[in-house]
Amino acid sequence: MRCYANQLNQELRKSSQPFYLVFGEEPYQEQRAVDSIRHHFTLQGYDEIIKFAHLPNFDWQSVTAQYQSMSLFSARTLIEIDLMQTKPAASGTAVLKAFAEQPNQDVVLVLKNLPANQETQRTAWFKALEKQGLFVPCYPLSGMHLTRWLDEQCKQLSLQMTPKAKTTLLDATEGNLLACHQEVQKLSLLFGQNVVDESTLLKGLLNQSKFNVFDLNNALLAGNKALICKVMAKLMTDNVEPMSIVWALQKEAQLLCDLHFGQIGGTSWAALCKKLSIWKNQESAYKTALNRLSLTSLQAILTALAQLDDAYKHQAIAAPYQALLHIALQFATPIPFDLPLLREG
Repeated sequence: MRCYANQLNQELRKSSQPFYLVFGEEPYQEQRAVDSIRHHFTLQGYDEIIKFAHLPNFDWQSVTAQYQSMSLFSARTLIEIDLMQTKPAASGTAVLKAFAEQPNQDVVLVLKNLPANQETQRTAWFKALEKQGLFVPCYPLSGMHLTRWLDEQCKQLSLQMTPKAKTTLLDATEGNLLACHQEVQKLSLLFGQNVVDESTLLKGLLNQSKFNVFDLNNALLAGNKALICKVMAKLMTDNVEPMSIVWALQKEAQLLCDLHFGQIGGTSWAALCKKLSIWKNQESAYKTALNRLSLTSLQAILTALAQLDDAYKHQAIAAPYQALLHIALQFATPIPFDLPLLREG
């Protein structure tokens, strides 16, 4: 069974499960979901909480010992395992499947900090635990989902904001729900029942947008020039290693080339997506990019990236971020170009 993060409290009020899988790419929602589960079971008398971190050489037998043992201090126990973005090895999957086959009615198991992608959801251990418990995917919010989330935060804190102020706040904290939530809390404390407009907001607002190279990938596929510029500016401000950005651009350009070659060779779209590990919810974005970018344009992008890579390694480029932006924009408007900003001499 599954429910989204905003539905979790309602599900907890309805029933309790022996297993909770809180996975996704949005850390604020993930942590809030885990906090809600912990709070719920504490009220139910689960007053012993045992935490594990899935580090290298993790001992799954220690988890088994805790899961199967009777505590001296508590009749019921909650066990949290932070998977640290690493899938369990064979020893771990065997332990988790064994738990699913024989749940301990006095123990609740919470797994967190793993991608909520199809690769995770197709594993046998995940399916076994989800069948007996609850899966809470925590995906990044955007569009109306993000707007509704902010409306709910304001409602909970009795904060009144003008529509323009809300839009400005979301723009300033884009990709960082924690920063947005903290800003709403601060505004609630400062202004109480008074309406917060854009002018009032801007006086104390810091730009806390949180972008990474994966956000850049989405902008590239969409051909959104404004977003490409915005993400690249933030990556530069955060001093993200230029070669990480080169890698992201190369990855998307090469994948789109592979899609072109596959279609030319007569491979079906479904088979191509499976072979190249493109998720169902990404297919539309890749189709849009393919319609916009020819094979020649993509090969030109890859050539420019190879030139930039060589120039950067030989300290022959004056402004790598500006050069990267120049190349990234070719995903939106493919035109002939030369690599700019090389050092003279």
